[in-house]
Amino acid sequence: VQLQASGGGLVQAGDSLKLTCVVSGSDFSRWPVSTYSVAWFRQGPGSDREFVGGINGAGGRTWYSDDVRGRFACSRDNARNTVFLQMNSLKPEDTAVYLCAAVQSPVVLNHTNWYDYWGKGTLVTVSS
Repeated sequence: VQLQASGGGLVQAGDSLKLTCVVSGSDFSRWPVSTYSVAWFRQGPGSDREFVGGINGAGGRTWYSDDVRGRFACSRDNARNTVFLQMNSLKPEDTAVYLCAAVQSPVVLNHTNWYDYWGKGTLVTVSS
């Protein structure tokens, strides 16, 4: 399974940005993308990787960190093997590299070691 995040950029505080994570794999005919939960993490300069939010395979349940709940929203389109992170009311402290990760489980956890597959990140910079 491979993941590729995109959509980052430079925005001002209060702006919105939508990140995309494309999930691909050679075995989806046997294990569809809907069997994978996908989470978003972020890592700021000199900081540990931090859980942001996640969505289960069917798309019916989401999880968020306290820092982003009410501002960020996860969604997915399994027909396009794509997961989204809509980020609203961005703050300078949201500046980080954002990464998506996947695990073949119906549950999203906030621990990095729960996830088996990681994509390269996309940089989000929020200016004040």
